[in-house]
Amino acid sequence: MEKEGLENFINRQVELEEKIVKLVGEVTENVKNLLIKILLQSIGLDSQKHADMLRAILALLKHETPFISEEEKQRISNQIKEHIKLEEKAIETYSELIEKADNKKVKTILQYIVEDEKRHHEMLLKIDKLIVKPETLKEEDFWDWIWKYSVSHGSPGG
Repeated sequence: MEKEGLENFINRQVELEEKIVKLVGEVTENVKNLLIKILLQSIGLDSQKHADMLRAILALLKHETPFISEEEKQRISNQIKEHIKLEEKAIETYSELIEKADNKKVKTILQYIVEDEKRHHEMLLKIDKLIVKPETLKEEDFWDWIWKYSVSHGSPGG
């Protein structure tokens, strides 16, 4: 798919996700059952997340994502590693609760949470490996770029 077609497709998907968010808001506005309300709202939150992620893809396609510094990369990577540990603990804790729960509704919700935590765990690993590291601009890369594209490169005094 060509870039322009992909951007148009993504823009339509953003609109669709935003319609879902609006609809969920309207549906849940007067729902008295907290369980049903929260479950429906979680779908709305997922749709909002999808719309935001699609906007990030558009920024990526338009090269609007700035490089990050080596220092920032290290800070983000450290925070991701800490977050991964917390996600692992959450998966372990929720899995224990699932085994102990007698109520099918409770088990279903806990299983949903565990699956979310597992996706978070996988996504954090991918973010660190496939996004944070490649988006880091090292000082040596910067100076190589400056040298390569310098006007006086290869000329007297350059």
